[in-house]
Amino acid sequence: MFVRFVVSELDPTSGRRQGLFQAAKRLKESDDLKAGDRDRLERLGAWFDENLQRPLRLAMSSRPHRKAQAISWFKDSATAHIAKMRELEDVLGRHGAAVQLIKARRVGYVVYEDQFQIVACPFGDTPA
Repeated sequence: MFVRFVVSELDPTSGRRQGLFQAAKRLKESDDLKAGDRDRLERLGAWFDENLQRPLRLAMSSRPHRKAQAISWFKDSATAHIAKMRELEDVLGRHGAAVQLIKARRVGYVVYEDQFQIVACPFGDTPA
């Protein structure tokens, strides 16, 4: 089973709901963020930088400049990562973001995978 945390805003590239990393980036760029929440977002971002690889590919094709349509999912065994996402959800929720957890067994055509995550171009029926 795979899990994904999303907000209602759509990503212009994939056409799917944005994940929490994008939502956190947008919140950090806004003027609505209190210093304590900014620090918490910074600490969470640093934790993910140290504990989660950035996917090498986000497109079906390995050719340069292909449209990055793949979306990221956590493996349900990545319990520490999911717990940190819950912390991120808490900060975003205090600033009005409605976060939804999606679960799926079939996530799409896999373009990247590691110990904690899978990145896939979604099937037509993939909830994302």
